[in-house]
Amino acid sequence: MALPALGLLLAAGLLHTQASPSARSFQLDYEHNCFLKDGAPFRYISGSIHYARVPRPAWRDRLLKMYMSGLSAVQVYVPWNYHETLPGVYDFTGNRDVEAFLDLTAELGLLVILRPGPYICAEWEMGGLPAWLLWKPDIILRTSNPAYLAAVDSWLHVLLPKIKPRLYHQGGNIISVQVENEYGSYYACDHGYLRHLLGSFRALLGSEVLLFTTDSTGAQELRCGTLQGLYATVDFGPGSNVTEAFGAQRRVEPRGPLVNSEYYTGWLDYWGEAHASTSAAWVARGLEDMLQLGASINMYMFHGGTNFAYWSGADYKGQYKPVTTSYDYDAPLSEAGDPTEKLFAIRTVISKFQPLPVGPMPPATPKYAYGWVALRKYADLLDVLDVLCPSGPIQSQFPLTFEALKQVHGFVVYHTQLPWDVPDPATLGAPPHSICDRGYVMLQKEYQGTLERDGQTTLHVTGRAGDSLDILMENMGRISFGANTSDFKGLLGNLSLNSRPLSNWLIYPLAIDTAVQQGWPHTALPKSSSGGRVGPAFYTGTFETPGIAWDTFVKFPGWSKGLLWINGFNLGRFWSCRGPQQTLFVPGLVLHAGRPNNITVLELEGAPPTPLLLFLDQPLYNRTLGCSTMAME
Repeated sequence: MALPALGLLLAAGLLHTQASPSARSFQLDYEHNCFLKDGAPFRYISGSIHYARVPRPAWRDRLLKMYMSGLSAVQVYVPWNYHETLPGVYDFTGNRDVEAFLDLTAELGLLVILRPGPYICAEWEMGGLPAWLLWKPDIILRTSNPAYLAAVDSWLHVLLPKIKPRLYHQGGNIISVQVENEYGSYYACDHGYLRHLLGSFRALLGSEVLLFTTDSTGAQELRCGTLQGLYATVDFGPGSNVTEAFGAQRRVEPRGPLVNSEYYTGWLDYWGEAHASTSAAWVARGLEDMLQLGASINMYMFHGGTNFAYWSGADYKGQYKPVTTSYDYDAPLSEAGDPTEKLFAIRTVISKFQPLPVGPMPPATPKYAYGWVALRKYADLLDVLDVLCPSGPIQSQFPLTFEALKQVHGFVVYHTQLPWDVPDPATLGAPPHSICDRGYVMLQKEYQGTLERDGQTTLHVTGRAGDSLDILMENMGRISFGANTSDFKGLLGNLSLNSRPLSNWLIYPLAIDTAVQQGWPHTALPKSSSGGRVGPAFYTGTFETPGIAWDTFVKFPGWSKGLLWINGFNLGRFWSCRGPQQTLFVPGLVLHAGRPNNITVLELEGAPPTPLLLFLDQPLYNRTLGCSTMAME
């Protein structure tokens, strides 16, 4: 049967003969090139939402807006590293309660396309793979490597039993499950690995569930990413020729439904590059073209959300490219969950193909501009190592990586002393590719400048034998896509002075979030801090709201780069002097309405002479600036 005729079948509700109405089933129909839901022809219009990027109290609002847009399904990633934080240590509480999220989708009448990985990409830290995998010597990620497979299987045995009772044929709302993710874009091309995953998924989820893969439309990607027994789908954006793109799917799946598992509504942002945007008309036109072919479509993203704390990933395209904190994605629902012009354009297209739910689109959440808040310097980072590293430093002849220290996110201080007098400027440097990802250099506690991965890797210093040398190393997020997801952090090689290696290090893995979550530094005694404003330091302040706790956006005028916590909640990284993102999203639920809100800022390079934050009622995403190296004081 020709494809356009599928629309007639769908409209007439024919083909009911395949199954009795009482039996719940979701299957492929190779004869009529469609899905069958309970025996009837079916196609889905879906949107991606990531529960890890949306605060739990906002889940219902975002899902309801997706339902009211005319979507029949949502597509959901499960980030392994968000749940198995350390080997054998699992967290499914609070924002990590994936079962509660899935139950909410069912309550709102949405079907689910689940993508449990184990690798997910998603521009998420290490593509969802736990960094502790890199603690295992000689592990090879995303292959048949025994150490890797053992970790994967132990995780799937925890996760998939939670999923099984929620499968569609078991009475739940999960209609299909994706195995791995864009595996054809990974160098290994290990079909034994995909076969192993297929076996594990079948053993744990049963033989009835529809399992599929997703890859881009290149021949090589589809050769390496597909496997018999897994239905092959493709992903492409509004810039693609729809006929050609689905032609690529047809070469690996001659029959069955046409599926675009990631139709890109926008794109991600990298620090220091222009803000990405995609026109609503362009997105709507491509959607209509695909729906006219009878295809099933998932829009990536429908609601992007936020990379809170340290969860943003990075790409490697000739150089290391870390992803911004905002994952707004120029999606139909904004970072704060508000309907956009793009959402209404998409909803209009959907209404031509299926009836929309009755009722109004829920409105944008209220925002408030709380205005200017003054901060004061609390302490230089090097003066509070006793609080940030209570167990004390680790001694090592040469630098150790974050992985060797079993530090997953954040920061590590590497401390040594100049071994000889340096009266004339000497070159402090690191071997290529060994600064991962940024190193803030202090000599005698005076900030000297920053070393950067794929950027400046040398500084000139002078000093005397015995002078203290400290490098604060920052992990900006592990690579989440492409060949190298084995992205070790910290100092990966020896620092040298005029090519002579430095040794005898004291290494301090910092637990900043542990301290801040326990109320530090607001509950601590005031420090008599130096007045200097360059170099890594903590700043604190408080503000009260006018009896409300509405969403807001915070701007950092004159600040350089760092992190923000409000009431102990890590809102993520800011990098005002590099952009394009100029504001961090502050969900109202982290604020207190009737008492002071505690602000903590870690500024890494240099604060403005008068340290102020500005709370606005709208975001600023598209101002890319050049960071000028601050004048030494």
